[in-house]
Amino acid sequence: MARSAGEGLPHTERLMTLNEVAEYLRVSNDTVYRMANSGTIATSKVGNQWRFRREDVYAWLEANKNVGGRQKGKQRRRKSSQ
Repeated sequence: MARSAGEGLPHTERLMTLNEVAEYLRVSNDTVYRMANSGTIATSKVGNQWRFRREDVYAWLEANKNVGGRQKGKQRRRKSSQ
């Protein structure tokens, strides 16, 4: 009998597949793959498959959220008025 990702782990430690993360973030699988491969988002590799902790995905989302159209922590350059 096959187990689902994260089965047997505490609910807070539920693992997500690449496809589940893509659906959650509403981006393509390729985008999540590139993020995982580059280390942009925390992940673990089990065999040849990526696994993501739900908490890590949420933490990444919070750290990279846009506030008022700008990324948190980044400032927009102002044009000089001359």
